[in-house]
Amino acid sequence: MLGPFSIDTYLPAFTGIAQSIGATPVQMQQTLSAYLFGFAVMNLFHGAMSDSFGRRPVVLWGVAVFTAASVGCAMADHIATLVFWRAVQGMSAGAGMVVARAVIRDMYPPADAQRVMSQVTIYFGVAPAIAPLVGGLIFVHGNWHAIFWFLAVVGLALWTANWRFLPETLHEQDRQRFSAGNLMRGYWQLGASGRFLLLALASGIPFNGMFLYVLSAPVFLGEHLKLAPTQFFWFFMLTIGGIMGGAWLSGRLAGRIKPRHQIRHGFVIMVTVSVINLALNLAFEPSAAWALLPIAGFSFGWALMVPVVTLLVLDLVPERRGMASSLQAAIGSLANALVAGAIAPLVMHSTVALALASAGFLCIGLVAWIWVKPSLARGD
Repeated sequence: MLGPFSIDTYLPAFTGIAQSIGATPVQMQQTLSAYLFGFAVMNLFHGAMSDSFGRRPVVLWGVAVFTAASVGCAMADHIATLVFWRAVQGMSAGAGMVVARAVIRDMYPPADAQRVMSQVTIYFGVAPAIAPLVGGLIFVHGNWHAIFWFLAVVGLALWTANWRFLPETLHEQDRQRFSAGNLMRGYWQLGASGRFLLLALASGIPFNGMFLYVLSAPVFLGEHLKLAPTQFFWFFMLTIGGIMGGAWLSGRLAGRIKPRHQIRHGFVIMVTVSVINLALNLAFEPSAAWALLPIAGFSFGWALMVPVVTLLVLDLVPERRGMASSLQAAIGSLANALVAGAIAPLVMHSTVALALASAGFLCIGLVAWIWVKPSLARGD
């Protein structure tokens, strides 16, 4: 959860950081853009490197660099320094998220892997929801430097835990030769695979139907729903509850129903609540009494189906699971960056526009799944 968690932890301190180091709003936005760009680019390589050097070294080096970059951010006294270290943070933060997926599939057969992947989904989905709360509490009771010192401590704790307990799950005979030619052939193989691209879209894009509301929370909750800052926790509690419930049910259903049926159930839930959400926003003035429930329902549906789709992606190329995880994460990260930088600012000032955009992201994922499902059934 380190990657998505550290994206949003410092957002509540934006104004305080700008005043402290004399930065403009545009310059502060660059600290977020630099992180997201570094995160998306390096996600292309974390998994591929783990296919060659092993899972454990990539995770340990990634967390170590993240910890050092967090210290750099905490000590920054100029906007250029902060932008630089945020970029380094982004480049290293995704190592654990990407490689963990490959580790799970290395260790477990499909049904057990789905159960464990469901647990991971809880952390991944919860991270962007609780990060602003944690960052806001630290900023209120300390200062903005304390947020990055906190991330450094988290990084150090994670490095220690992984160094002690994370096994190497990729056998020596299964490692890929590390060379530019071999990497390019692998990327070409995956990039040219329609099934891979469609599955990556089906898993990554619907997440933004929920993430859009997290990014728009100050405006959506404060201006549209007229909630006081002390009441924002209702939104995060319901969203987190939806993710945890969907991921829990996904794990319980592992091995009991066909994976394709579970994915279908997830999409049916998301389509249903998206239609209800749009209809309510068109018919009524926004109200916290009903506006938060569809988002929780959407989160439930997403968490129900995404562990299964992720495993389908990894099993397309068993010999390059790390690279498959890398490309899947990169596609999702690029979509997240687009939503954060362009879509959310355009639609956050209208609840109808938010509902339409959320439904639009769902439709992209749904069309991708409908398109790829027949080829999976045939085993093409």
